[in-house]
Amino acid sequence: MSQEGYDKLVAEIRHLREVELPRVIDAVAEARDKGDLSENYEYRAAKREQSRLFGRIRFKQRILANARVLDTTSRKADTVQLLSNVELTDLNKNRSLRFTIVSTHEANIKEGKISVKSPIAQALINKKKGDIVQVRVPAGILKLRIDDIQL
Repeated sequence: MSQEGYDKLVAEIRHLREVELPRVIDAVAEARDKGDLSENYEYRAAKREQSRLFGRIRFKQRILANARVLDTTSRKADTVQLLSNVELTDLNKNRSLRFTIVSTHEANIKEGKISVKSPIAQALINKKKGDIVQVRVPAGILKLRIDDIQL
């Protein structure tokens, strides 16, 4: 995992604990004060939200507990690897693409971050600048040339 991804995860857990959880606990207490719990939809909804939030916090904590921040200072940019920024040319459509290969928990296609487990990343791993790879994706077969690799 990148340092940036690790920091985002820590900040998200802190936000869930310090902002979201107190809000939900207050909603549960407010709904409980309204009387009969057996027919109180607001109470059930608040408890469901509280349960969902606890589950998200536990899930994020598990990710954090097993995370390992990669040191990119001693790595070389001669092959594609985790946390590499890769510039590609789609030879089928003659267009440029740029991706950063990240852990599964950091993937965000809008930011150009693809999961290391994605078909494109799997095809690129350990390849060098100038290599041409073919990747089977849901839309068909992509033919990609690696133009540049940066860390």
